[in-house]
Amino acid sequence: MLNDYLAGLRYPFRGLSLIRRRGIRPLVIIPLGLNILLFALGIFLAVHYLGAGLDRLLPEWLDWLRWLLWPLFVIGVLAVVFFGFTLVANLLGAPFNGPLAARVESQLTRGPAPDSGLTWYREAAVAVLNELRKLLYFLLRALPLLLLFLIPGVNLLAPLLWLAFGAWMLALEYADAPMGNHGLGFRDARQRLGENLPLALGFGTGMLILTLVPVLNFVAMPAGVAGATALWVDRMRPRD
Repeated sequence: MLNDYLAGLRYPFRGLSLIRRRGIRPLVIIPLGLNILLFALGIFLAVHYLGAGLDRLLPEWLDWLRWLLWPLFVIGVLAVVFFGFTLVANLLGAPFNGPLAARVESQLTRGPAPDSGLTWYREAAVAVLNELRKLLYFLLRALPLLLLFLIPGVNLLAPLLWLAFGAWMLALEYADAPMGNHGLGFRDARQRLGENLPLALGFGTGMLILTLVPVLNFVAMPAGVAGATALWVDRMRPRD
């Protein structure tokens, strides 16, 4: 079990090397550009409205607290920006993940790229629909988990449960692309990952690390797709 977890942990970082390969790089440029654009826009809006928001919240007689509240306010706003940025980036990048996974799989297997049998616009629509399903799946389980933080005693375990759930969600997020290229829907992907839970949680933990490291978080999405594809090819696809 531990060996599988550690093996899964390495795949996101393998994805970082895969997206630098010739023939794969062009499929990374568009989602990477979207990520940078969204992040820059989020930071601009946060900085632009930060001062005005603090002015409205803080009365004049508490102006002396500005030096203490400003960094806390900045941290809070940036946390919201990063969270929103990740959700939007994954939603907009979804149509590119299938072709990227197909190209990576073709290079790894030295065979033809998998064909979902759908036209590009239907494939893009299915990818966006799957993202919305994952978002609903996340919300229905995240809200009860957040309530655990309010229960004395149980709240000591809540951070660990939250991290495990985050790792599981990231595994679902990125494994969906290579599995979808082989006709596996969201429910099928959940079942396949559940049968390989240590691998999935290890992969998700690696993705958590990538998304938390500045600069690397820009390429976390394509690296995650490439790493999940390598995981699929090496450990999870059906064998003839």
